[in-house]
Amino acid sequence: MSGSLLVHKPGMLASVQDLGREGLRQLGICPGGALDTLALRLANRLVGNPQGAAGLELTMGNAELRFESDTRIAYLGSDFDARLDDQPLHPGWSLPVRAGQRLRFGGANREGLAMGAAGLRTWLAVAGGIDVLPMMGSRSTDLKAGFGGLEGRALRKGDRLPLGSSPLTEAQRTRRAFGLRGPDRWRDEGADAPVAPASDDGATVLRVMAGPEAHQFTHESRTAFHAAAWRITPQSNRMGSRLDGPALQREAAGDMLSAGVVPGTVQVPPSGQPIILMGDAQTTGGYPRIAVVIRADLWKLAQAPLGGLLRLVEVDAAAALDAWQAQKRYLASVDQGLAAMGWPSQN
Repeated sequence: MSGSLLVHKPGMLASVQDLGREGLRQLGICPGGALDTLALRLANRLVGNPQGAAGLELTMGNAELRFESDTRIAYLGSDFDARLDDQPLHPGWSLPVRAGQRLRFGGANREGLAMGAAGLRTWLAVAGGIDVLPMMGSRSTDLKAGFGGLEGRALRKGDRLPLGSSPLTEAQRTRRAFGLRGPDRWRDEGADAPVAPASDDGATVLRVMAGPEAHQFTHESRTAFHAAAWRITPQSNRMGSRLDGPALQREAAGDMLSAGVVPGTVQVPPSGQPIILMGDAQTTGGYPRIAVVIRADLWKLAQAPLGGLLRLVEVDAAAALDAWQAQKRYLASVDQGLAAMGWPSQN
């Protein structure tokens, strides 16, 4: 089964993304890909795709898509009052669509944005995946370098996206809608503690490990870094989330040599206001690295709203590994449930 998807309205920023380009950092090529790889993996599972199939990353809603062939869809992330024709849709559900139907995402609520309560992005998977030409082992769009995805750019009105072949049978494609429990609602039976800590003030909690230059900051700054409720500023993008809070100070000023950075690295420029690097960030940087967000929590940052609050809780390497193993157990539980209903395997 194959077909196409027509972009009637791309919203603020829509792009083709998969799980990114790994193993090319030595060439200065960032991994890119979906900022929330967990959301894309789950959406792909729900429509029977391999987890690395390309989907769409939509920012701030206000998008409209028309399906030009019968297919099946699922999305994870902010709902933006999503509707298939007049039918309300919700994140984490898989459902069939017919040729000619339109999927509409409303805009992010301004009041919600002002209160830091409106999500920022959503990830859409379509059975068969978005079948654009792969480049360097990925179909992801590198918006800075201008390659990959569809002509290396953000999507525009009138773009037509080809869909690949899906392993779903006709009976599976037309199966009635079903959903899954998201990672924030899953109880890990294999752990003695909750999957992640909670915050009483509604802030998104990210677990971090100390960075290579953490010792360069004053004791007061290191304490403030973990105690403060950091606000995500509107200057944030796919390269990084800029935070606003207490100015962090180093013990001694001075330049440092550029060093490697990865998504999740927390750099502190001279302003003292941290930047958490994301998928489209550079591969090296010259600002001190006070911390790094653990891999299991990067999906929360990708979905955190502009104006929302973050709390950065320090953990050690053992806790970071436990959290990653917990996420793998969650995905395994999803796979087990889908296999029980005869859904295509990820193996």
